[in-house]
Amino acid sequence: MDQKLAEPVAGVLRGILPGGIVLESVFEETFPHELDLEGCPVRIYGYLPVDKSLEERRENIRMAIQTLESFSTLPDLIFTPIQEKDWTTAWKKKYQPIPLGARLIVVPSWLKNPSPERIPVFIDPGMAFGSGTHPTTQLSITLIEECLIELSNSQMIDIGCGSGILSIAAAKLGLSAVLGLDIDPTAIRISKENAEYNQVGNQTRFIKGSVKDFRGKNIQPSQASLVVANIIAPVLGRLFEEGLAEIITPGGDLILSGILENQSPGLLALFDANGIKLKEKRQRGEWISLWGKRANL
Repeated sequence: MDQKLAEPVAGVLRGILPGGIVLESVFEETFPHELDLEGCPVRIYGYLPVDKSLEERRENIRMAIQTLESFSTLPDLIFTPIQEKDWTTAWKKKYQPIPLGARLIVVPSWLKNPSPERIPVFIDPGMAFGSGTHPTTQLSITLIEECLIELSNSQMIDIGCGSGILSIAAAKLGLSAVLGLDIDPTAIRISKENAEYNQVGNQTRFIKGSVKDFRGKNIQPSQASLVVANIIAPVLGRLFEEGLAEIITPGGDLILSGILENQSPGLLALFDANGIKLKEKRQRGEWISLWGKRANL
């Protein structure tokens, strides 16, 4: 449902559902942590205990929704039984090591590296986006690895670092100076923890902020020869408005991911407008990653 309707509906349901409710932003069936910025549709989940009051609560929910529908059309109610389990750990069973590129493997931090010939990037995503399972992250890591064949002694800036997975991968591939930025303080904390676990704390630094903060807070380095951003396309567009191209050193590289196929023409237009020449366009499913090079001034 529309975000403007979500809060009134949630407010009504909170008084009926003893198990609490959850609101999730929805964008093309994915749930990256940046979606709250975009005014995306929202799903509301509520939890009902199976007890003698179950049917009474169900009826109360139906009546409440019917009352709200006199003001606006709402989606249909769906009741689904849920098997009881430890949800804080159940998701970990499906999160397995993922080989990426020629040299890396993303490994959940609670497992051992099953491929000693590959460089492990141990990740516990916590509440931050970036477990390595999403195509946008996989495309980003693969392009970073290829880019660093040419830029082994470079600095990297990671915009919207999430779990820190891209920053850590770059450090593991040999970069001695990686700066990760995110507007979510939880992401900064998780990135630091993951970096320490991977023993790259001395090569990485994580700061709360975004592109516009390079001017206001005098963040150093003010430019890098490699800049990466794995964020949804509308946010990438705003980053260009904030000066994304200017934090790439002349002749440096830019890797963008989180772009749906039908959104790539708009991003390529921004490449052209900011003096960035497309070097590589990669696709996995419906997702696109772009690798470009800023012109020498």
